[in-house]
Amino acid sequence: MCLALPARVVALLDDNQAQIDLGGVRKTVSLALVPDALPGDYVIVHVGHAIGKVDPLEAERTLALFAQMAAASPDTERAA
Repeated sequence: MCLALPARVVALLDDNQAQIDLGGVRKTVSLALVPDALPGDYVIVHVGHAIGKVDPLEAERTLALFAQMAAASPDTERAA
């Protein structure tokens, strides 16, 4: 299963990279596939790459749904 999440671009970095914020977690991702993304834009992130821009309202709705699911589900951490 693959999962891509919306994240807000916080800052543009060198070499087509950006810092993104996803629920308070900041990561560096590649903007090679979305070179027109700017700080404040929401992008869909999959395995370290922004793969497309997304409407801010839709991104907020999606993130709210993920937060609701996380709050409603029991702790799913299991020993490997």
